[in-house]
Amino acid sequence: MQFSWNDPTAIMFAIYLVAMLGIGAIGYFSTKNLSDYILGGRSLGSFVTALSAGASDMSGWLLMGLPGAVYVSGLSESWIAIGLIIGAYLNWRLVAARLRHYTERAGNALTLPDYFSNRFEDRSRVLRVVTALVILVFFTLYCASGVVAGARLFENMFGMPYDVALWVGAACTIAYVLIGGFLAVSWTDTIQASMMITALLLAPVMAWLALQGQLTPAQDLHAIVAPEKFDLLQGASFIGIVSLLAWGLGYFGQPHILVRFMAASSVEAIPSARRIGMAWMILCLAGAVAVGFIGIPYFALNSGGAAAVNANGETVFMEIAKQLFNPWIAGALLAAILAAVMSTLSCQLLVCSSALTEDLYRPFLRPNASQRELVWVGRAMVLLVALIAIALAANPESKVLGMVSYAWAGFGAAFGPVIILSLFWERMTRGGALAGIIVGAVTVLVWKQFGWLGLYEIVPGFVFAWIAVVVVSRLEAAPSTSMRAAHAGVVREFAQIGAR
Repeated sequence: MQFSWNDPTAIMFAIYLVAMLGIGAIGYFSTKNLSDYILGGRSLGSFVTALSAGASDMSGWLLMGLPGAVYVSGLSESWIAIGLIIGAYLNWRLVAARLRHYTERAGNALTLPDYFSNRFEDRSRVLRVVTALVILVFFTLYCASGVVAGARLFENMFGMPYDVALWVGAACTIAYVLIGGFLAVSWTDTIQASMMITALLLAPVMAWLALQGQLTPAQDLHAIVAPEKFDLLQGASFIGIVSLLAWGLGYFGQPHILVRFMAASSVEAIPSARRIGMAWMILCLAGAVAVGFIGIPYFALNSGGAAAVNANGETVFMEIAKQLFNPWIAGALLAAILAAVMSTLSCQLLVCSSALTEDLYRPFLRPNASQRELVWVGRAMVLLVALIAIALAANPESKVLGMVSYAWAGFGAAFGPVIILSLFWERMTRGGALAGIIVGAVTVLVWKQFGWLGLYEIVPGFVFAWIAVVVVSRLEAAPSTSMRAAHAGVVREFAQIGAR
């Protein structure tokens, strides 16, 4: 398919992009200081908090990586979805409200490095620097996965060469993040989340109806789909299932999701956001699994249109949308992939920008910088990180799911145990937090290289980081009286609020 502005799909993409840039412009005029640019002034209501957290979480992986994995391997890949649902629910339940409350009490922290530094009275600023560096390392890789997903979309849709599609897809996201900051990202996430769930509910239904019209009376799915594709346990060892379920552990340490909790208007907004967010997530994941699974018999019966999806399973949603829908509707559905890519990539760029600006530039280079200067430095950092991500994504053989899994494990292991224990355990020390972050990150980096036992690197990373936090905290002197008093005060205040 070649690019043409007379094509309905191209027109729908253009309408979508203009709308996102318009929201970015509104966000620009609502951004007065650095807090507005990187946290939206803590003004998000339940609905926006829920959908923004969901959209920033799922990325192009939801409409490309997961359906592609199910298309290739069958229902055994749905263990990832099960693990994610469990992990997301526990994250909303255990972390969301407490983190929102604690970060406001801990010096009105705007970023995770800021929170850790204030929570543990780290006057050396080592904890801040290490946290910011871990964020930059893994988020640059995560951003690269988003750039790859966007490039795949433009390459598939408009016949662009990969290197051209790379820049076009990235530019779409960079533009409105650069302009509007956190408010624009959160508002657009709400629209993008709505597009994603609509696409993932419509596509499998239409594919199923088309399939029913093609099956003969003597046929059923078992006659077309290999038996092993139905089996949740097919080819999945105990370690394999544990590795897929362990994706849920990653939620506790994802900065781009945790920052949504921090930006909620109040602790009271969290329970409603949890219910909305979990309902959205379950429907989206079920739709993604259904797209991949129904795609197996659909393309078996329509082999003439199966070349692209057989060459790359991650295009299964795109091919179903193009083949089964009116071009205008197909354009809107395919724009949902761009929405998924843009929603996650935008918040990742923003978190990287905040780490460079709030946690490195202001403390170490320009302590007295004006708010206007900090906002513009933040915008410059968005551009810098985006360029590095584009360079990392230049290899056309890159796979979205593989890049996401690496970064997801890095954040989950490095920050997950530290976040949980910092909210619940008053005996935790600064050294314990630092040890947990370093051990978690290094374990993921090393385990990934050697692939021991075939176990997903987040499992040993999370376990070793948790042990490191506890052991080092126990070996060190107890936290200061002021630190323990502050923690007890936050816990007491939170209990009085009665958030559930």
